[in-house]
Amino acid sequence: MTMLVEREQAVEVGKDVIYRCDSIKKSSEDRREYRGIQLRNRLKVLLVSDSKTDKSAAALSVAVGHLSDPDNIPGMAHFCEHMLFLGTKKYPQENMYKKFLSENGGISNASTSTDKTVYFFDVIPEHFASALDIFAQFFISPLFTASATDRELNAVNSENEKNICNDSRRLYQLDKSTSDPNHPFHKFGTGNRDTLETTPRTMGIDVRQELLEFHSKYYSANIMTLVILGKESLDDLEKMAVEKFSEIQDKDVVKPSWPQHPHSEDYQGLQMNIVPVKDVRNLYLDFPIPDTRTHYKSAPLYYITQLIGHEGPGSLLSLLKVKGWCNSLDSYSQCRGRGFAVCRISVDLTENGINHTDDIVELVFQYIHMLNKEGIQKWIFDEVENISVAKFRFQDKEEPRDFVKNYVNNIQDYPMEEILSAHFHLTEWKPQLIQEFLSMLTPQRMRMRIIGKVFESICDQTEKWYGTKYHLEKISKEKLDRLNECGLNEGLHLPAVNSFLPDSLDLIESDPESEEYPMIVYDTPLMRVWYKQDDEYFLPKMNTFFRFVSPIVNFDPLNYNLNSLFISLLKDSLNELTYAAELAGVNYHIQNTKTGFSIRIDGYNSKQHVLLNCIMEKLATFQVNPERFSILKENYIRKLRNFDAEQPHELSSFYLNMMLSEVSWSKKECLAMKDAITVDNLQDFIKNLLTKVHIECFVHGNASKKKAIQLASIVEQKMPKNIIPLLSQQLTLIREIQLDRGSHYRLEINHTVHSSSCVLIYLQYGLQSTSSNVSIELLLQILSEPCFNILRTKEQLGYIVFRGIHRVNGVQGIRILVQSDKHPSYVESRIEAFLWHMDDYINKLSDQEYDSHRNSLIAQKLKRPKMMLGRSNKFWSEISSQQYHFDRENVEVKALRDVTKNQLHNLYKDILSISSPSRRKLSVHIISSANGGAGNPGIVVGIEKSKNSNSELLPVPEDHSAMIKIEDVATFKSGKSLFQLIPPYTNIPRKGAFGKL
Repeated sequence: MTMLVEREQAVEVGKDVIYRCDSIKKSSEDRREYRGIQLRNRLKVLLVSDSKTDKSAAALSVAVGHLSDPDNIPGMAHFCEHMLFLGTKKYPQENMYKKFLSENGGISNASTSTDKTVYFFDVIPEHFASALDIFAQFFISPLFTASATDRELNAVNSENEKNICNDSRRLYQLDKSTSDPNHPFHKFGTGNRDTLETTPRTMGIDVRQELLEFHSKYYSANIMTLVILGKESLDDLEKMAVEKFSEIQDKDVVKPSWPQHPHSEDYQGLQMNIVPVKDVRNLYLDFPIPDTRTHYKSAPLYYITQLIGHEGPGSLLSLLKVKGWCNSLDSYSQCRGRGFAVCRISVDLTENGINHTDDIVELVFQYIHMLNKEGIQKWIFDEVENISVAKFRFQDKEEPRDFVKNYVNNIQDYPMEEILSAHFHLTEWKPQLIQEFLSMLTPQRMRMRIIGKVFESICDQTEKWYGTKYHLEKISKEKLDRLNECGLNEGLHLPAVNSFLPDSLDLIESDPESEEYPMIVYDTPLMRVWYKQDDEYFLPKMNTFFRFVSPIVNFDPLNYNLNSLFISLLKDSLNELTYAAELAGVNYHIQNTKTGFSIRIDGYNSKQHVLLNCIMEKLATFQVNPERFSILKENYIRKLRNFDAEQPHELSSFYLNMMLSEVSWSKKECLAMKDAITVDNLQDFIKNLLTKVHIECFVHGNASKKKAIQLASIVEQKMPKNIIPLLSQQLTLIREIQLDRGSHYRLEINHTVHSSSCVLIYLQYGLQSTSSNVSIELLLQILSEPCFNILRTKEQLGYIVFRGIHRVNGVQGIRILVQSDKHPSYVESRIEAFLWHMDDYINKLSDQEYDSHRNSLIAQKLKRPKMMLGRSNKFWSEISSQQYHFDRENVEVKALRDVTKNQLHNLYKDILSISSPSRRKLSVHIISSANGGAGNPGIVVGIEKSKNSNSELLPVPEDHSAMIKIEDVATFKSGKSLFQLIPPYTNIPRKGAFGKL
């Protein structure tokens, strides 16, 4: 590849900038301005000026990742990423960065991959220059203090512990561990306490000193790239880049690359059988290939993988589903490091499919042989190119934080003029190159991995870092010969020309009757239709929502199961029909809900009516296919059983929602009804569902009122003629359990998979209202940074520390969650200590700090969704919740300006303080009894005093509310009152066959 730096070094344009590019290719619809520059220190920068942005953002990528870790200290690059945030010479306070961003509407994060480490943040524009100065210092003069090093090691170790039972992580590391041991891809990239502390100590290695040396060696401006997006002009942004980032040293580092593949010939032609943590079944076929980024203009791998992964008639997936061996199939390429990549075919196997993996692999190679026989087709390439060009022209505007994060790596790989367009403009037709890559997909070069619980008895090896059980062997010559000579299959052929390509990308005329907010344009006993023409984004796109509501869906666990399975079967039956639409930029989403199911169609408006007609035709005439029923039922039950293997924090959130909802079924209750899930019961359920339903519809985008009504009529005409309109009481929303004043309830759940436990504390406030909404949000805004700084950074309770508003069914409260290796009882006591400490913290807030927090929240509320779908979702949320508060942001901002610090302090004392007589608390403890878990009978973790002696928290007074342990959820609910439903904000009545009662 011709590297960008080689072009840029030759051009001198000024004292501080040695290269400038003002000819970056952008979409004709893109109103942002762009400039590429290279600073004197050879740092490459993309400047983005957006005068209307409500957030500024920046991202910096260093072209070094964990493949460059010292051989004796795995995880060094990842550890460096963690440590970089914790103080610099100019800004030595450890939490300065996060505190500043928190007070000014900002968020930050970072990630380490094989060959890159990326850092990014956003902030309200008024404070961008200051945030950028703090950010730049991480790459100029980080402190890496000894105290922070010791503490952050716990965070890295906790992050690794969280991932130990994650099957995707386990499979990725197994792929690495079974590669060439002399290749750096073989390394363990995350790091843990053993690799970053215990083992180095026995070898006499000072990890902090090694950390300093790693940063000194690799963090060089000449292998860094930067994106800066702000309201300022390009000239002003350039000045900021020069001023803030010119001090980063150019150490003339050679960007690491690895042209040799870690899956060299000795590590090809392999078969692995692997035991997962969850009960999943997958087949992966990997083929080593060179790095394809130099071929971005011809996209040879995309041509191949989009055909292998096609889901229409004649596809590999369709044939595998007919045989009952597969649920889904995907094909894609992955760059694994600078210089090498992999082409992957992944198959989600059925219970029968895992017994036919050799047959599936044979079908894969029959499809590849068909591609070779048919030859490389220009019309397919042209179709892909046309879709890509339209996608580039009409792509949705990204959030600033997402934009800088997504494009900062492009500067590492592509010429500056093509930073934005490289992934979209396929301008070079190179059939020979496509054929060259296709010829690499041979049986001899394949690495075959089969994942399933059925292999427990034969797996005789254990992967070092994650403990994954596996069996590895060379594929026999006989099998390879058979695959090479497998011939063709008449059931496999190339896809047809895509009939869903848009026939018009024009904007319709402005509708003079369209209002500022969604309006009802059609209302019958069966259906209510809302409509809003887009007047913000001006794209040839439309978002169409349908919500089918029926009282029978959540009647009991059986109906809940049947509804879930019905939607799975419906989507399964639609796959061949709708895949072409998705390729052409018309997407659909169908999902089951507690009250029925929903359909959403988004993308280009031109052919949405065609897709909707396909969906409704299938829905109206749906007949259960017994063979697919058996396969998807088994898949559904397996997912229910796998629930206990979810992360502890996910379990805690599920149980909280289950306990607070008026009607909610546990996974065990659903599993208990599995034998009643039959073809006959499902067919009867579907018939009842479709005759006892109400439909709410919303059309938003490049559409007229007439078009909205036409779309609704497609649905109405396809529905059964014997529908019984629902009454108002049958459309009542689910209500929320009301906790008693002065109460403290606790639910304890044991689990055996992850070694981590989790505690979730929920402090209930009450019904939503304008004043309560803004008050609780402002309180949480103020608590956000100290929550992370104290519970995670200082107390080192765990890697996952979360705080947020729990707002469901019109009721809200604050929840704080910590996933930890310590016992939940101990962690809960530390959370209480934190909350008690916040009394003094809020009291001592200066007026300036309070105003900063309030202004930050105001800025977040007024932030305009960058994508039309974001705006559509906001409107749809108001319609679905039946609150109809379409101007919520402006109304709440007005109220927020009047909230005083004294009012906020009183709110804290009312709902958060442990001494409050009106406090209403519910806690969920997920207690691990797995090996190493805090609930293991042989282990006592965290009940004692924290190891961290630097705790700044005050002693906690005794909780005078008696803790009541919940032994039975149904009994708990039966003794509680329910909150009333919030009336609509406007005078629009809730829907029912007879309107308002």
